[in-house]
Amino acid sequence: MRPFLTAAILCLTITLPGLAQQADATPASRADIQTYFETVHSRDSINKMMDSMAVTMRKLIHDQYLKNKDKLPENYEEQVSKQIEDTYKSMPVDEMLQAMIPIYQKHFTKGDIYSLLAFYSSPTGQKLLRDMPAITAEAMDAMTPTLTRYMDDMQEKLQRETQEMIKESEKETEPAPKN
Repeated sequence: MRPFLTAAILCLTITLPGLAQQADATPASRADIQTYFETVHSRDSINKMMDSMAVTMRKLIHDQYLKNKDKLPENYEEQVSKQIEDTYKSMPVDEMLQAMIPIYQKHFTKGDIYSLLAFYSSPTGQKLLRDMPAITAEAMDAMTPTLTRYMDDMQEKLQRETQEMIKESEKETEPAPKN
């Protein structure tokens, strides 16, 4: 009987804190969310994401320049790239994070945040955080040709349809022939 009681107490001691965290439906506080943001390195992630977006944008700008270089100034790429870089550098990251807190509070309870903190504090969670910027950048690189082709096709289709609508509109507004 004594080994059974010891085992039961040990099981309860191990499982109750986890159950309490999962069952905690108390809304997450601002401090909970800020702790989560710090644990997942939100500020760094946003900055890295903007850096990878800037690289992708520079590639798109270069492609646009190559397609239209006879119509664009020689320093087009340099000017537009600098504008993009300046825009990303001046992003109010702290203000953005503060604006996100109520959204996280709406979707996550205190128990949810504790569970997320447990995962992101684990070696696998930290690996995900470390590797996610590279994964995102590689995914953007892989998707860019498809997105560019899709956007080009969509633009061509839109131009064709617009021209057809203009022709139809011109036909409707032409004066009737006089007899």
